[in-house]
Amino acid sequence: MKPRVGALLAAGALVIGSLATTGPTASAAPGVTATFTKVQDWTSGFEGKFTITNGGPGAITSWKVEFDLPAGTSLGSYWDALITRTGDHYVATNREYNGNVGVNASVSFGFIGSGPGSPLNCTVNGGPCTGGGGGDTTAPTAPTNLRVTGTTSSSVSLAWNAATDNVGVTAYEVHRGASVTTVTGTTATVSGLSPNTTYQFTVKARDAAGNVSGPSNQVSATTPNGPSPGGRGAPYLFLGWGNPPAPQTVMNATGVKWFTMAFVLAQGGCNPAWDGNRPLTGGVDASAIAQIRAAGGDVVPSFGGWSGNKLGPNCSTPQALAGAYQKVIDAYGLKAIDIDIENTDEFENATVQDRILEALKIVKQTNPGIQTIVTIPTTRTGPNSWGNRLIERANALGANIDVFTIMPFDFGSSDIRADTINATTGLKDKLKATFGWSDAVAFSHAGISGMNGLSDQREVTTTATWTALRDWARSNGLGRFSFWAVNRDRGGCDGQVSSNCSGIAQPDWEFTRITAGF
Repeated sequence: MKPRVGALLAAGALVIGSLATTGPTASAAPGVTATFTKVQDWTSGFEGKFTITNGGPGAITSWKVEFDLPAGTSLGSYWDALITRTGDHYVATNREYNGNVGVNASVSFGFIGSGPGSPLNCTVNGGPCTGGGGGDTTAPTAPTNLRVTGTTSSSVSLAWNAATDNVGVTAYEVHRGASVTTVTGTTATVSGLSPNTTYQFTVKARDAAGNVSGPSNQVSATTPNGPSPGGRGAPYLFLGWGNPPAPQTVMNATGVKWFTMAFVLAQGGCNPAWDGNRPLTGGVDASAIAQIRAAGGDVVPSFGGWSGNKLGPNCSTPQALAGAYQKVIDAYGLKAIDIDIENTDEFENATVQDRILEALKIVKQTNPGIQTIVTIPTTRTGPNSWGNRLIERANALGANIDVFTIMPFDFGSSDIRADTINATTGLKDKLKATFGWSDAVAFSHAGISGMNGLSDQREVTTTATWTALRDWARSNGLGRFSFWAVNRDRGGCDGQVSSNCSGIAQPDWEFTRITAGF
């Protein structure tokens, strides 16, 4: 399937210049209907099509179709319409070439949907999509007994008693200020919230004709302070490269407690293995993890990296990918995982980006309290267009990512300190704009993963620079501070870009010692 691609809807906003103008105001036409079909349906989404048919009595010169999508389903690219979004509510209007519809004629528009749901509460030109004008004008009763059933640092779960309607309730709107989440049942989890913050909620019912009830009782919920993400100061350690040191040796010398273990890749399809060839149990990686834990530490396995065969493209569905992540989580009883999305086969691939985010959403639902970290490339001023897309889609899909980490190096930079601070501030600003967080909360969801000593492009990060960056990150409350890699945290190869030393004069394990102080 290769759909025609229109614009892409970001979280709550439409990125398309032509929406600055709108077409003629649509007038009600009792004979106009809008029929929805799923042209194609796959596990993580679908291609949808609305067909607008004019049953008379006269021709129309414009049309407007409004509908809701349930929580967990969103609209992406589209064609043959202009579409705006407010919360879970979408409004589609005709283009300049397909607004005129004669009697007994039809036009259509389509879109790509992400998630399992279908449009709800459809209206066309102000009347029900089934036609006949506004025949049903009776609103449902208001839902009752709205209550809070659970909270996390970033979500609130709610339940309520069902409303009644003369025809039938088709959906419920969960209101939080101007934000609206639409669901079909009598429970909902509102995610993407800030820790230690109080929120107010009400719920309204909708029927098939678009009639909306009055609000339920209002409830308040305060999200708790979340646990610090596992391995906030956890440098990368790679056992398949660069003369890897014994973890306990490094721990004893530096005081570091956590390591980010690289890399889990695909072995024979959608099957996780260390470096794509070492087993999850019974091998050197499992032995190293046991040693780290015996010394009072723990690990954050990292999936992906630049090289090798990745799980994201090889696992065909979000469910399969979540299952691969779960095998590693179960193998070690993990508190946190890192998804390193940097190669173009994952980072610059919209389908794989969405698959990873949807899989992480499943992981969070399956493993309450686990921390999810996503690590991506960056420019000097913050995420590039692909990084911005990933952040926007994480919000739209409700992926509930704990920390977005950037890799601020390989710029060809002469001032890695200034560029790292500028890039991280740009990341903070993007998170703030996308999720509506304060500066402090946005920084707490941001992370840095640097490169010690000489980078691939021979940028220099000295131990003094790394200390200054650590202190800046700590003072701003960043959620993560890491570097590539412990294998390279040794002197002895001055001026060389190497896998087993930093390329600068330094005491062994000095970058790790600095990171441990985060």
